[in-house]
Amino acid sequence: MEQLFSIDFGAYLALAFVLYAIREATRISNRYIPLVAILLGILYAWFEAGAMTAEVLLTGIKYALYGVGTVATLKYTLENAGKVPKDPERPNTSDRHRKFWHGKS
Repeated sequence: MEQLFSIDFGAYLALAFVLYAIREATRISNRYIPLVAILLGILYAWFEAGAMTAEVLLTGIKYALYGVGTVATLKYTLENAGKVPKDPERPNTSDRHRKFWHGKS
């Protein structure tokens, strides 16, 4: 639980928030989100460390990966919320899985 409230968690969560805001405000293509994330992550890590080193680059890329993953999770969760019909017999299966396993259409 201590790691959840650490500086690293706050940094990538802030980066994810900024990336999501950029994505929604500018309608930038999803193809460029990782590049923007890497740039912002490295800039933040550089600001945090005060000098540019290999460790700072890796930390910035780590922040970028976490941020992009969080943005993708939010995007797909919000897009798919309430769109998958539930089977009363199997509440955790989607319609596509039910068709595949049971041959129902």
